[in-house]
Amino acid sequence: DDSGSGSGSGSVGGAATGMAAEAATTTTVTATTAATAEAATTTTAAATATASETTTTVSSAAAATTATTAAAESTTAADSAAQTAPDGAAEPVRVAAMKGPTGMGLVKLMQDSADGLAGQPYDFFIGTIDEIIPKISTGALDIAAVPANIAAVLYNNTGGKVKVIAINTLGVLYVVEKGESINSVADLKGRTIFASGKGTTPEYALNYVLAQNGLSQDDLTVEFKSEPAEIIPLLTQTENAAALLPQPFVATALSKVDGTRIALDWTAEWDRAATDGSALVTSVLVARSEFIEAQPLAAARFLIEFAGSSEYARSDVDGAAKLVGAFGIIDEAIARLALPYCNITCITGNEMKGKLSGYLGALFGQNPQSVGGSQPDEGLYYIP
Repeated sequence: DDSGSGSGSGSVGGAATGMAAEAATTTTVTATTAATAEAATTTTAAATATASETTTTVSSAAAATTATTAAAESTTAADSAAQTAPDGAAEPVRVAAMKGPTGMGLVKLMQDSADGLAGQPYDFFIGTIDEIIPKISTGALDIAAVPANIAAVLYNNTGGKVKVIAINTLGVLYVVEKGESINSVADLKGRTIFASGKGTTPEYALNYVLAQNGLSQDDLTVEFKSEPAEIIPLLTQTENAAALLPQPFVATALSKVDGTRIALDWTAEWDRAATDGSALVTSVLVARSEFIEAQPLAAARFLIEFAGSSEYARSDVDGAAKLVGAFGIIDEAIARLALPYCNITCITGNEMKGKLSGYLGALFGQNPQSVGGSQPDEGLYYIP
């Protein structure tokens, strides 16, 4: 398992058991969620994707021809879990993700669904965050993988109509350099680094780790670019260049720029610096509150099957890379390089709450609007 990505998956069973137990006492609720215009507009301002995203609709047959061999060759935790999982939904559970690391952990479940091997029917949608936000807000989706701060924005703007059920991706930021001179956060002092995401979560993550190490942007020069892709040529053109990049652009830089290496794992640096149990969190799985209440068994089965799917993405890099490419999430060759460093996981329950609440607090301290204007209360976290 890659650094930071293996912990917490054991807690999925507890979350699923709690969801299943609710079925006996839960009154079926008809989902009547209505989106507010504020949800679509405020969240768009807060959302900055780490990868260039285009929209793809994934049907039940998508990628079945090109990826069936890869899926058939592996036996994952999902296969054994499905034998003891609670009965799922009769109607398809509607799940969405973005291109990039947020969607990579879902690919085995997507393929199982296409092959008729999943424990319940699913409809998957791969799109941009601007498409996903109104769909989850209006009840057109049941579950979505979204950037962690967007989960907080959605919760605040919909009056608690979504809950976080799992962390699915920890940090994907890395400092890369041409050379061997950066071996600690302290080594960034006096350096010039390229970065993207000014005024958004990558900058806040940069600031947090710098501050925890007694530094600020005043101690170095940060040249922000609008997109990570703009930085790759600069690494080629600039002597002793360094950059803070997200995956899969780190993998692209390593494959295209001679002499480039990963100098610092920003997730590990966050872990070393944090004193509150928080973690650098890229994305989470949110579910509509009414979906959880109305279909607790379907939600429980999804968590079990996603836990197996995420484990597959960590343990079978070649097979997962084939599926990632077949579903059009990112290029297969880049996925093969990036997957070990994407920190794909499935963390639920109190561990999820501890890591995520501290992260959101760090964002709130720098820009309250990045989490929807206020620190979310306990209702954001689904803890059975």
